[in-house]
Amino acid sequence: MFKYAIPLLFVASAYAEPALIMCEGKYALCAASPTTPTNKTMVINGVTFQEGVSVCPALNGKAVGDRNLIGSCKPPKGKIWSLFSTQMEYPQAPTWAVVKAVPRVFVTTAGTGGMANQWSYPCIVRSKKVNGATLADCLGPINESPFGGAVVPVGASVLTSAPVGSAYPVGGNLP
Repeated sequence: MFKYAIPLLFVASAYAEPALIMCEGKYALCAASPTTPTNKTMVINGVTFQEGVSVCPALNGKAVGDRNLIGSCKPPKGKIWSLFSTQMEYPQAPTWAVVKAVPRVFVTTAGTGGMANQWSYPCIVRSKKVNGATLADCLGPINESPFGGAVVPVGASVLTSAPVGSAYPVGGNLP
């Protein structure tokens, strides 16, 4: 993942000028999660996107957010932020056992072959652990770029750690 982290941060600064903020504490890491449409929409910077929910492991430690979206590391009451980290081993679906992340690049297609953005969005922690993992439900836009908020078109290359075949895997589009 480290070989992908630097290019992703460069892409973010080159295209969206996010205000990166280093947070410490509890956060959700959605990098290997699929997304399920909620049948609702959300508006990001005046653009309407389909809303999706991803189930993500809640972790503790240092992670990076976008101050433009979260304001500060302190999330709204009763929630945690979905953030990015270089964590390489963490609980992953479907068993929620701790396994090594396997970054991969895929090309988006129509339908469930799109991607989801869950970086710097609020999540609600579930009360019941699964296989020892604390999980959170995170709401974010489908086919929205984490690097500037633009629509991610069909045919875009996306970096994710979600397994092949995942519907709307959480990730970030590449230039």
